[in-house]
Amino acid sequence: MLKKRDLHDAPVLFELMSHPEVFPYVRHKASSSDEFYFLTKQTIEAEDRGELVSRTILDEWGQPIGTINLFDIQENKGFLATWIGQPYFGKGYNQLAKEAFFEELFFQLDVEAIFMKIRRTNVRSMKAALKIPYVSIGNDAYPEVYSWINRTDDVYDLYVITKDQYLFHYYGEQNEEEMLEA
Repeated sequence: MLKKRDLHDAPVLFELMSHPEVFPYVRHKASSSDEFYFLTKQTIEAEDRGELVSRTILDEWGQPIGTINLFDIQENKGFLATWIGQPYFGKGYNQLAKEAFFEELFFQLDVEAIFMKIRRTNVRSMKAALKIPYVSIGNDAYPEVYSWINRTDDVYDLYVITKDQYLFHYYGEQNEEEMLEA
């Protein structure tokens, strides 16, 4: 479902990213395959330096279909950015990718909070965020982060997933499954 970023996936990911329903919402845009290859190389290097976490999202046949990232990591908190290619919209890949990514971030990489800044006009992303049972609106809880993401224009809402929220949900589901098996 997820794998570390790989330069070999750049051509396929560039084609998927270029679609007009995807491109406006991609954080690191590229106008050519060569530019996307260069951005991918920079992303891999930045992860090696501990500045971000980036994974390629794969379909059930192991083909790249998008990326999921944690950017701007400071004090074990960072910003989530995900995109999926248009042919894969509405097929559940986004939710599966987020579940796998969150598990890695909270259990293996000691992340404390995941922020999502979502443009108020991006209805698709807002609906996807609100489907996550352990997400909360962070505008009031993190006023300094909210101000920072809206420093030029007031266009974003802030959503947050804390480690505590995630673990409460994760272990609650584990206990529920154990009770059903008994």
